[in-house]
Amino acid sequence: MHFSSCLCTLLVALVYQVSAMDTVIGLYGETVEVPCNNGAPKPKDLFITKWKYDNGDLLTQLKDQDASVIATDKYKDRVSMAENSSLLIAAASLKDEKTFTCMVVAGADISEYPVKLLIHKAPTGVEITALAAELEIGKPTQLGQCSAPDANPAANITWFKNKKHLVADGKGIIISSKVKVDEVTGLTTTSSTLQYTAEKGDTDALFTCGALNALSSPVSFTVTYPTERVSLHVISKGPLMEGDNVTLKCKADGNPLPTSFNFHIQKRVVKVENSDSYTVTDVTRDSTGEYKCSIIDNAKMEDSKNITINYLDMSLSPSGKVMKSTGESLALNLQTDASGELRVSWTKDNGKLDKIPKFDKLTYSDSGKYEVVVTMGALIKKASFELVVEGIPVIRRLAKQRGEDGQHKVLTCEAEGSPKPTVAWSVNGTSADESPYVNGKISHKLTIVPTVNLTVVCTVSNELGQDTRAINVSTLFEEVRMDKQGSSDDSDTTKLVVGVIVGLLLATVVVGLAYWLYLKKSKQGSWKTGEKEDGSTEESKKLEEKIEEKLEENSQKVEV
Repeated sequence: MHFSSCLCTLLVALVYQVSAMDTVIGLYGETVEVPCNNGAPKPKDLFITKWKYDNGDLLTQLKDQDASVIATDKYKDRVSMAENSSLLIAAASLKDEKTFTCMVVAGADISEYPVKLLIHKAPTGVEITALAAELEIGKPTQLGQCSAPDANPAANITWFKNKKHLVADGKGIIISSKVKVDEVTGLTTTSSTLQYTAEKGDTDALFTCGALNALSSPVSFTVTYPTERVSLHVISKGPLMEGDNVTLKCKADGNPLPTSFNFHIQKRVVKVENSDSYTVTDVTRDSTGEYKCSIIDNAKMEDSKNITINYLDMSLSPSGKVMKSTGESLALNLQTDASGELRVSWTKDNGKLDKIPKFDKLTYSDSGKYEVVVTMGALIKKASFELVVEGIPVIRRLAKQRGEDGQHKVLTCEAEGSPKPTVAWSVNGTSADESPYVNGKISHKLTIVPTVNLTVVCTVSNELGQDTRAINVSTLFEEVRMDKQGSSDDSDTTKLVVGVIVGLLLATVVVGLAYWLYLKKSKQGSWKTGEKEDGSTEESKKLEEKIEEKLEENSQKVEV
């Protein structure tokens, strides 16, 4: 009792100071720290520290002693003092939102530091409820309601579309909010309703709402709108050919998509339900034309496509195996009918031909397999025939020559014919060599060593007939003798020719000399007798003509 009286007397004698009020925010349900004098260090002459609030004292602490709780109400078991003289309040609630005062007695001063405590709480979660079943373009629809419960202060809710802030405009976007306070906890629940007018681009759009740092899960909506455009598609891997199946697919941009369509197939209408496709099977060139599709409930909503069915017809005459004789003609007849530009190519025995084959007069070389290929884009048609040119074999050449070693003779028999001729000789040889049979031609060589003069016969034959030719072959000894005799005869002949030429030249000289003497004598006689020169001149001319004829004749003989 005496201590209290002295303390009171002491306090009266001290200077009383009150600082400006600070504000501290604590979290709901957590331990809140309320600083004394903004957490400034304790004064050196500190005597006592006391915390109080409007309804009474909470606790005190004398210098160098532990703090004593003097509260008797709800704070009795919830308050304590930190080392730095801060007030600690456990399990903070909204009822703790009040002003707490820290009183410090140091030396001759009494200082009070009031602190206003605010309790904040984030919403327990943010979610969108009461979702619309679907959104219709151009029609205002309540999209949903966003709630942020158990918060303090009341949460501000923001709406987002594809992470972009939605701002109310009073037309396409209308946002209304309300706050409800829990009577027990004092916490608030904020509800925000979004009324939205959808656009076509809102298909698959994601809507979210958020409060403070909390964000709801995104939600999307089915956006419905009527069909505005229909398109017809022709499903094909390439140009359409006769015999193909053509699938028509009708697409619409409405949502939900139409499930039934009308397909206009060459003046007839085919109704297809629960599908957007129709297949025309085994098309022909007559299937070429305009095709349409439309939605059933609006025939004007349609699209069309022109479809061309490509075709290629070809016929070739002759065909198969064609048998002909040499010298005959063969007419080719290629007929084509197509829906586009054609390219024609010919081959013979797989070798490309530069031009269309023409057979006015057949030869053995014309035999072979001919193929024509007609193409139009991806369409290809082929036709072929095999030409066989036949003929009775004919020997074109029968020849002989001495072998390279001079000890034998080689006989060659060359023939033409088809089928392939068989070659036979009237004598046996030491070796036979037959060339390949090409274009109806064959060559057969026989090597022999004749000991006597022979007449050798070559016979060529096939199923159509035969041909025979003979050749004289002398012995090797006879040929050597004839070669020597031929050399002697040639020498004598040369000598004779030279003698004849010399004789003719001498005769020409004699005739010329006689003519000269005659002319000289004639001129002398005329000078003496005084005869007219005309007669002698005429005779001279005749004589000159005779001499010239003689000279010409001799010249011809010399040439021979």
